Amino acid sequence: MTKTQKQFQQSWKKIVLLNFIGWIFIYADRTILNPVMPNIQHYFGINNASLGLVSSLFFLTYTIAQIPFAALADKIGQKWVIGLGFIFFGIMTLFSGIVTTFGLFLIMRGMTGLGEGTFYGASYSLASENIPSDKLTFGTALINCGQAFGQMTGTLLSSFLVLQYHMNWSSPFIVITVPTVVVGLMYLLFVKKTKPVQTQTNKLNEPVKTTNKIDVRALFTKNLVITYFMLFAAIYGQIAMLTWLPQFLITNRGITGTSVGWISSIIPFASIPSSILFAKMNDKMSNPKKLLYIVVPISALALIVGMTINSYAVLVASLLVYGFTGKMSIDPILIYLVNKNAKANQLSTTLGVYNFFGMIASIMAPYLTGLFIDLTGSMAIGFYFAAGILLVGLFGFSFVKVEPTNK
Repeated sequence: MTKTQKQFQQSWKKIVLLNFIGWIFIYADRTILNPVMPNIQHYFGINNASLGLVSSLFFLTYTIAQIPFAALADKIGQKWVIGLGFIFFGIMTLFSGIVTTFGLFLIMRGMTGLGEGTFYGASYSLASENIPSDKLTFGTALINCGQAFGQMTGTLLSSFLVLQYHMNWSSPFIVITVPTVVVGLMYLLFVKKTKPVQTQTNKLNEPVKTTNKIDVRALFTKNLVITYFMLFAAIYGQIAMLTWLPQFLITNRGITGTSVGWISSIIPFASIPSSILFAKMNDKMSNPKKLLYIVVPISALALIVGMTINSYAVLVASLLVYGFTGKMSIDPILIYLVNKNAKANQLSTTLGVYNFFGMIASIMAPYLTGLFIDLTGSMAIGFYFAAGILLVGLFGFSFVKVEPTNK
């Protein structure tokens, strides 16, 4: 590491902690919506497809934001993109809770998604620059645990405030605003200047500034494209669950009150130990594909069984299994592969593209699941569809070539 690089190096534990907290509030903002979906549906007088459109529009703007903000982070530094993005999405979350028409609510959720779209590529490239290579997968898993804590925070917050204490559906949106803005300020205050201008030397050993032109072909190698699709498949199931599971528990299983929040929290709770365990295993394995061949089929089966068999015990067991083997448990492995296949000087951009294609699933899943409900009268078909996409993604992943490494 050169002297210039060292002065930009910062405590990887600090970066892991900040990114962990960042994910908490991003996922808390996303999931405060889910337990109060029936309340929002009643308040605005909308059908299931329109209700699903709320999340689809949010993820549409979130997805669109991925590549431009990731590329911007490669140019001006990750701290500015993340910090200002958090402040913006916190303010938009506040407005989401105080608007009075469905059209304005849709617009505010779309703007919130745009603000959250600043985080992914910039945060993971910041982590990759600072976490030691032998701890990268493990550090990524620790960061991803913030997603699980965020899901539990948002789901339980809405369940307590609205379902248990019968406050207005907008109260969780208002409550979460201030800490979200504080997180943005933490990035601006505590992260050093990042991403120095990259240079190379000429024959006289004089520095020559390199261009920031993006190598598009390097973003779409076979390994990367297949990894993008595997993320798409994993996210489709995750978002279908995040968006519609509380509604499923209320309408199909007759579960009420804070029990909705606690049961919905089983998935993120189960994902915490598994993501760390699989990350540790991946750091010691020469081929990460082996883990995916085991966990993805189990994840798909859990989706089908839990939504089919009308038994409380089976439901809880299936959610535990799905959480243990679902998207968050395999995410560190997929990010590891992206890091292995991406060009170093455009890592933020590659991660942005990776998340862009993955998050297309989050646009489709809420609306399609709601549409399936309106067309068939059953929620189960939406979860069956999610399980099928997972298996297709795993089949495609079998074509990824991984060079064995000595770990």
